[in-house]
Amino acid sequence: MNIFNEIAVFNVTALAPMVRVGTLPMRLLALDYGADVVYCEELIDLKMVQCQRVVNDVLQTVDFVAPDDRVMFRTCEREKDRVVFQMGTADPDRALAVARLVEKDVAAVDVNMGCPKEYSTKGGMGAALLSDPEKIEAILKKLVTGVSIPVTCKIRILPSLQETVSLVQRIEKTGVAAVAVHGRFKEERPRHPVHCDYIQAVARAVSIPVIANGGSLDLVKTNADVAEFRAACGASSVMLARAAMWNASVFSSRGPLPVETVMEDYLRYAIRYDNNAFNTKYCLCQMLRDKVESVLGKQVQAAQTNAEISEAYGLQAFYQQTQDELQARRDASQGGGQPERPSVCFCVCCRREYPPQITPKMFLLEWSRKEKLEQPQYDTVQRSQDRSFQSTVTVAGRKYRSSLWEKSKKFAEQASAIVCLRTLGVPEGRIGEGESGLVCKRKREGRADGPAGADRRKRPHVASVLEETQSNGGPGAV
Repeated sequence: MNIFNEIAVFNVTALAPMVRVGTLPMRLLALDYGADVVYCEELIDLKMVQCQRVVNDVLQTVDFVAPDDRVMFRTCEREKDRVVFQMGTADPDRALAVARLVEKDVAAVDVNMGCPKEYSTKGGMGAALLSDPEKIEAILKKLVTGVSIPVTCKIRILPSLQETVSLVQRIEKTGVAAVAVHGRFKEERPRHPVHCDYIQAVARAVSIPVIANGGSLDLVKTNADVAEFRAACGASSVMLARAAMWNASVFSSRGPLPVETVMEDYLRYAIRYDNNAFNTKYCLCQMLRDKVESVLGKQVQAAQTNAEISEAYGLQAFYQQTQDELQARRDASQGGGQPERPSVCFCVCCRREYPPQITPKMFLLEWSRKEKLEQPQYDTVQRSQDRSFQSTVTVAGRKYRSSLWEKSKKFAEQASAIVCLRTLGVPEGRIGEGESGLVCKRKREGRADGPAGADRRKRPHVASVLEETQSNGGPGAV
């Protein structure tokens, strides 16, 4: 049963939409701890409308994949009747196209009308819509009449109480199933107190369910505070953002769990569903809060892959077991003749992280030789609008790519090599990584054979000359 249809009857507690936080691992964690409804992060219609719906047999998910192979939205059967897809939009037709794309896989669609950040408002989306009620009506009516699932929206309060009430009354007439009200003005931030009186006035003025939002920290610290916040606002339900981001067990009626337990539970989902490592790091750092500079916090910040993050939390065995299970499914799915998409993650080739004579491509080549595999093959394309490059490397029949476009072909190839090495758990030659045995001593020290190599050894690097000159008290010495 689609639980979102029950909001008018039950006191629902929802995970609020949060950029970079509301991905699949966090949503499933919130459901485990007792959330009734979970919202995904705001996803922009311009990006989503280009996506293709892909059934991922390996992860047992449904993925919405962009043309560059980035997964924009990932969901699974576990949350199908409880997840609300929130979009950023300022165009009724695009909004409908996106809603129809996802409507078979989510419980409801929501329009963001409250985000005050520039990335949202500059396109006329988010809080920018609050000053254009005609466009609000056009978008919501298009959605309500165009899809088979409930449609909702999330707003911020307007400068006056009457303006806020009037806007929500207009929204109600579009046929939406519910409206979430963040009880702060557009220019206010979390440090400002939430205006419960505005939410209460809205709840009294309309007959549709009103979801109160904005009470984290000041009014909601534990699950016991949720009912009090709902009563103070006169709302049907409550939506939690920061309180849930810091410790998702706020949804549990059994009381909060230690944040260490919550982080481990979150990480298990991140590993299970192959979450982007940088997104995993971000969410864990939000949970660490003032402990982000602790030994654990520094380990998390230094990690580059989910494998390295799992090591910081002592979950190596779980990580390896999960990888083995996923590989078994991958092998089975390839046996069925289904094409495999490249492994994609965000990787930047920062030359300063590697010794002058060492590159990730060199390590990948040496590893391939050691494993008796064919030489890695690089396929590089150039984007016309900014002449940037993106490379895909094929190793042992699998493809790897960085989601970042580089300014040169050379760095694009190095970035794809990094993705491959990190995915495979192979050393890549970074400074401080330690001896791997993949690259021979001659290459590590930059030595070459023959007369040409001898000439190069005789020719000192300009930096070495300067360093020697300064150490001898020459020009530039202090």
